[in-house]
Amino acid sequence: MGEEEIKEVEFPRSMTKAQFLSWKRQKADDASAKRAEAERKRAEDIAAGTVQMNGRELFVHEPWVFDNTIY
Repeated sequence: MGEEEIKEVEFPRSMTKAQFLSWKRQKADDASAKRAEAERKRAEDIAAGTVQMNGRELFVHEPWVFDNTIY
């Protein structure tokens, strides 16, 4: 295996509470936006029929599959 190069990143030695909370809020917002985009894309793919649904999605979109009244 080759030697991996480690990149060093400069971090401020001290961070105020306000800076930390701002960074944390921004990170949470970015994660939320990424998750929402993935959910939107998944819903589009399900509607188009290009991906296979899991059990929960099948139950939500096609509940007649789980209808046991005929037995």
